Amino acid sequence: MKVLKIIGFAILGFVLLVLIVGAFTEKEYAVERDIVIDRSKSEVFDYVKYLKNQDYFSKWSSMDPDMKKEFKGVDGTVGFISSWTSDNSDVGVGEQEILNIEEDKRIDYALRFFEPFESSEKAYIELESVGENQTRVIWGFKGKMDYPMNLMLLTMDFDAMLGADFEYGLQELKKILES
Repeated sequence: MKVLKIIGFAILGFVLLVLIVGAFTEKEYAVERDIVIDRSKSEVFDYVKYLKNQDYFSKWSSMDPDMKKEFKGVDGTVGFISSWTSDNSDVGVGEQEILNIEEDKRIDYALRFFEPFESSEKAYIELESVGENQTRVIWGFKGKMDYPMNLMLLTMDFDAMLGADFEYGLQELKKILES
C-alpha cells in the first residue's frame, strides 16, 4: 500500500510539474522565410496577390494536384476565399481568406484548417524593394497554441517543419517570375 502511495504521489508530482512548465512556455510561434526575385515590386505583387496563383508555387498544392478547390469572391481582393479538400492528410481540408491588402507591399491571410485538426492561424506575404528590379519576398506564418497544448512547442519545431515548405514555395515563385 505504501508503494502505491509513493507511485501515486510521484505521478501527481510529475503531472503538476508538466502543467507548471506549460504555464511558462511560449504559446505563440512564427515561421518566416524570404527570397530575392529579379523583378520589380509591382510585378511580383501583381502575381502574389492572387490566391489562385499559389497553386503554381505552394508546396501544399503540389502535395495533392487532385485536391478539390472552391473559390468565393473576386481573387486578389479582400474577402476572397480559396478552400480545399484533400484525401492527403498532410493537406487536409481548409480555407484561406485574404484579410488585408496593402498595395505593392503586403497581403494578410487567415488560414482555417478543419481536417485533420482544427485551427485558425495568420499568414502573410510582404514585399520590399532591394533594387530597381529586385524584390525581397517574405512569406510568414504566425500561430498560437493555448495552454496546455502549448507544451507541444517544446518538442515540435514549427520553424523547421514549415520553413522548408516556405523555402520550396519561394524557390518555385522565383522560377515562375524570373522565367
